[in-house]
This record gives sequence, C-alpha cells and structure tokens, in this order.
Amino acid sequence: MGESDQQTNAATPARPSVRASLLASMTVSMLALWIAAFEMPFADLPSGSVPFPVLPLTALAFLACCLWSVFLLVRVRRHGVKFASPLIVCALTLAALAYAPFTEIWLQTNFRLHRVDRERIVTRVESGELTPNVAHNRHLIALGDNTPHVSVGGNDVVIDRTAEGVYVLLLTSRGFRHYFSGFLHVPPGSDPARFFEFDDQPPKQLVQYDRDWYFVAN
Repeated sequence: MGESDQQTNAATPARPSVRASLLASMTVSMLALWIAAFEMPFADLPSGSVPFPVLPLTALAFLACCLWSVFLLVRVRRHGVKFASPLIVCALTLAALAYAPFTEIWLQTNFRLHRVDRERIVTRVESGELTPNVAHNRHLIALGDNTPHVSVGGNDVVIDRTAEGVYVLLLTSRGFRHYFSGFLHVPPGSDPARFFEFDDQPPKQLVQYDRDWYFVAN
C-alpha cells in the first residue's frame, strides 16, 4: 500500500510555480521606481551621473519582465489567476512611472528642507559679505565645505548683480553643455527670465515656489 502511494506521488508532476517570476518582477520594478524617485538627488553626488549606467540595464530587465509576464498569461486558465500577478506588478509600475510626480515631490521636499540655509546665503550675497571668488567666472561663488550644502556641483552659487538687485541661483542639477536647473532667488518683483543665463533663450522651465523664489531650468 505504502509502496503504491509512493509510486503515485512520484508519477504526479510538480505544479508550476510563479513565485520566481513574481519576485523578479517586484525586484526590477522596485529598482525602476527607486531610480525614478532619486534621479535628481543623484545630481548631488560627485559624479553627478551615478544612476545612468544602471538605467539601460534596468530598462532592459523591466522590458524582459513585462514580456515574460505577458507570456505567463497563457497559464492562467490552467494553473490559476496567480500567474497574472507578475503582469499586474509590471502594469502598476508603468502607471507609477507615467503618472507619479517623483521630480515634483523631490523638489518640494528639497526646497523646504534647505530654504532657511539658502535664504541665509542670499542675505549674505545681497549684503556683499559673499562675492565671486572663482577666477575664471565672475558670476560664481564657491561656498566651500564649511558652509551648509545648498547647491550641487561643489556647493557653488551663481549670482547676477543688476540695477534691480542680485539674482542668486542655487543649483539642483548640473549637466553637460551648460545645462542646469535650480532655485533662483530674484530681486523683489523682478522677472526671473532676466537672469543673465537666459539672455540667449528663455528658461525651458519656470515655476514659482514662493515670493521671489522660482525653480528654473535651461
């Protein structure tokens, strides 16, 4: 009797499992969301491009997970709805990547966390306590390591003294070919588009965060 049961169990094929596929989809999806959420904070690191070697690998892995999850749908009728779970994970991740305002959330957080320190720097610039100190750039102030970190790319502040007052740019990203984005403090009632960096063309992004404070990008 026992021998017969053992033979029956041995002859019964193992039920297919979706656990490995689900785990892979969740891991890759979490990595993709993590990169989307922290893409801008990475600009604060010395390299300024840490996540970019990971981006194509993550994109390929996520695409592979999506394709495999679609293939698993053919097993739903025979083995149960659990085989649709990887596709659900991928679909939810795509929706989050498309619609979740990761950049806006990070910018709002960054603005609030560093506002007091940035306003102190602006006050010191306006009073003349801080002046350009970089030989090759008359608009640049290198704050150094002893000052609160308020600007990426070495904690440098870009200023523009005009008849209206002083424009002060504190960077949130600094890319190739003079690309930048950051929080720009303008003289009271002034137009942020008159900042000298926008003499050739107007800013591609211009969002007011508070009175005399704007987020700009060229």
